[in-house]
Amino acid sequence: MMVSNRGSVTGLLRWQRENVVWSAFSASICVLIYKLHVLDVIPALFKLPTMPVAVVGGAIGIFVSFRTNSAYARWWEGRQLWGRLINTSRHFSTQVVSWIGRHDEPTSQLLVRRQIAYVHTLRCLLRNEDPFADDDVRAFLGESELADLPEKSNTTHAILHLNHLDFTTWADDHDMSPHRLQQLDESVRHLLDIQGGCERIKKTPLPRGYGFIAEQLIKYYAWLLPFAIVSELDVLTIPMNVLICLSFALISEAGRVLEDPFTMFWNGLPLFAMSKTIERDLRSRLGETGLPPVPGPDANGILM
Repeated sequence: MMVSNRGSVTGLLRWQRENVVWSAFSASICVLIYKLHVLDVIPALFKLPTMPVAVVGGAIGIFVSFRTNSAYARWWEGRQLWGRLINTSRHFSTQVVSWIGRHDEPTSQLLVRRQIAYVHTLRCLLRNEDPFADDDVRAFLGESELADLPEKSNTTHAILHLNHLDFTTWADDHDMSPHRLQQLDESVRHLLDIQGGCERIKKTPLPRGYGFIAEQLIKYYAWLLPFAIVSELDVLTIPMNVLICLSFALISEAGRVLEDPFTMFWNGLPLFAMSKTIERDLRSRLGETGLPPVPGPDANGILM
């Protein structure tokens, strides 16, 4: 996630160079035809009324804005889900340390460390990475778990399942009150709800039609607009066409890059930083010291 304003106009144009070239090329062709009077036989072509063209531009703006707003809603929902994951993980660790740790510290450490592994595993899976190649995942799972979990259909669910089995067994053996056991069960349910929300966003992209239609509308509008304004602006038609069409393209691109909030692209949510925040907080509840620092933004102002 970009947390600074270190971008530049040059970088923006370089990012959207294809749209810039296309808009400049279409406007240049129009200006050239206008200057050479090639189409004097159909002069009406250069007398397109600006009002209908402006209406078309407004419609395109509404369409691409709708897509971007929908994509941002997905991005913001992803951030809310990870905010809930942070709070639920903290709550679960407090429950375990308070109710189990006072009587059985090894079991409470096992449960809390497994919860840390769950968070790092979810991060890896949402970013299409192999969790069992991740050092943070391997650091908080036992050898038997590292051998067994890769065979499971849903690794994160399997980790929560192990935790549920362990604290349920402990509750039966130590006569934990049903209310406390129910509260631990509720925490696991909340974690599964959060995971399900993240998986829904990850596995359900916006319909491709939104992006395709927006791209085609902008592309053809780049050819239509110059003929409506060239008689008034002459060569200034070129920068004006680039500016207007680039604006539409940037709005559309903003939607495209926000569509998947868990990507490794610069706009993605800082899952690694949030995972490390959870790790620090939970290990602190276990009384550990020398905790790893929470990662900050890199030299480009991007926090991942």
